[in-house]
Amino acid sequence: MDGHESAVLAPRVRRFGAVNWLGLWTLYLREVHRFLKVAMQTIAAPVVTTLLFLAIFLLALGGQQRIIAGAPFLEFLAPGLIMMAMVQNAFANTTSSLMIAKFQGNIVDLLMPPLSPLELTLGLALGGVTRGLVVGIVVAGAMALVVPMHIASPALAIFHAVAASLMLSVLGIIGAIWADKFDHIAAVTNFIVTPLSFLSGTFYSIERLPKLWQDVALCNPFFYMIDGFRAAFIGHADGSIALGIAVMTLLDLALLWASHRMIACGYKLKA
Repeated sequence: MDGHESAVLAPRVRRFGAVNWLGLWTLYLREVHRFLKVAMQTIAAPVVTTLLFLAIFLLALGGQQRIIAGAPFLEFLAPGLIMMAMVQNAFANTTSSLMIAKFQGNIVDLLMPPLSPLELTLGLALGGVTRGLVVGIVVAGAMALVVPMHIASPALAIFHAVAASLMLSVLGIIGAIWADKFDHIAAVTNFIVTPLSFLSGTFYSIERLPKLWQDVALCNPFFYMIDGFRAAFIGHADGSIALGIAVMTLLDLALLWASHRMIACGYKLKA
């Protein structure tokens, strides 16, 4: 074999630019296809659960007769339930993806491809965001059959839906990297995500709380995601919209940085 043939057959190192867009897109599609394959569990089940919450307030508590913040109670309640479904599923998507990979021993398949820590973080996080938004759209469509829903500010609704889903998606990455077993991630869900969701004004207006508890609610980042999303529908907010946007933006950036650092240093991912 002469030198020319050797040069032709020699393997070539594939070059990528500043961002490996193909790898990032492939990882994102992997995450999306993963939850779409079990749509009954990842999409249909959250819709049924959320509609059950709505039915309880409608039938058992006489919700159709109450007015809160100038809107019928069900119209007040619906955006909070939609947001709660979105963030819980965004969190579940990234935690399940990483936890299963860690315990099945195939986390190496995620770490070996030519993807930077930032690309890995974004690919996983955007998959969780997509699941959250898909669940939110389906839940909203189902609720619209029984609850009149009007969007006063589409831009505000989109921002809070994306920012909130991103926040919980990245929090899921951090939690799954930190967790040594499924009990650990269940603790994060049961003692952090669920309480903050339920105590964020989803089912009530914080204006009805005593002053002390209003101040406590304002320290809950989940309050701003639900309050801003609800304001996009009914045109009324219990807190400051500008402050809420700032809080969510800063938290998203801080969580992205933290998850990026954990992946970059291989914390609990590399032996």
